[in-house]
Amino acid sequence: MSASSLTRLCRALGAAALGTLTLTATQAQEKFTFMTNWYAQAEHGGYYQAIANGIYKKHGLDVTIKMGGPQVNIIQIMAAGQADCIMGATDTQMMVARGNGLPIVNVAAIFQKDPQVLIAHEDVKSFEDMKGKTILIAPTAMRGMWNWLKGKYGYTDAQARPYTYNIQPFVADKNVVQMGFLSSEPFAIQKAGVKANTFLLADQGYPPYANLISCMEKTVKEREKTVAAFVKATAEGYKSYLADPAPANALIKKDNPNMTDDQLNYGISKIKEMGIITSGDAAKQGIGTMTRERLLKTQAFLVENQMIDPAKVNIDQAYRLDIIKDIKVLP
Repeated sequence: MSASSLTRLCRALGAAALGTLTLTATQAQEKFTFMTNWYAQAEHGGYYQAIANGIYKKHGLDVTIKMGGPQVNIIQIMAAGQADCIMGATDTQMMVARGNGLPIVNVAAIFQKDPQVLIAHEDVKSFEDMKGKTILIAPTAMRGMWNWLKGKYGYTDAQARPYTYNIQPFVADKNVVQMGFLSSEPFAIQKAGVKANTFLLADQGYPPYANLISCMEKTVKEREKTVAAFVKATAEGYKSYLADPAPANALIKKDNPNMTDDQLNYGISKIKEMGIITSGDAAKQGIGTMTRERLLKTQAFLVENQMIDPAKVNIDQAYRLDIIKDIKVLP
């Protein structure tokens, strides 16, 4: 065989080997479907960032994000096998679902603070000042945050009215207070030209975590390494998102064309300002951390308000603290 023929043969073999390696690498990307609890927004930025920057791929995952929405029951969708894990709104929601017989396991809590807020006109300076006001509360929040507010501040059901996710009743009446989420309603009210004060329940001791990574028990048992890889990559995604949100924001706007740069920037600024992701235990234990002590406080609140039967919600079965403990992605 001539030298030139030998060279061509070596090149061909090298190309074939490279092709085999590429194919193997492609095959190594394990498919994983994650479903959020609402339309794409800043709160979801870490998941989108992990896709945009190839973080999931680095951890061997081919991740698809599905959006939730107002009429979408993501828990039922996961239970039906159409999503591997979901974004649990709060651990109160996940504990109640577990208490109702659905074997959900929570493996991380991206938000150390639940972003639920009360919004009042500028003359209101504290939660105590709201005691005589009309307060708009969504039906889904009546047993959760509303029960906590009644217990802590002495609010009564007589002052509660349904919140229909429309800010106009608040805008029109200075005697009205309404619930909302840190990066959403306060921004809309500001855009409407109304001066208002925003009060974060978590800063007053409201215990639940939020933006949980929640999976079926079967999924965690059978795909533990995959779930752990997803959690770690997501934590890295949020760390990256807080540093430079541009890559994720492009994907968020693609999934949710109604999302604006102004809304995204407002959301990110509030998440940072209020320490939603990086405060508390996360500062030393890493993004997504959960502690048993904190979970017991949430469980006690739910038991006290007869939202769960303690015999049906065992903290050590409903949560896998070891997965996030071993990850430790510091802010």
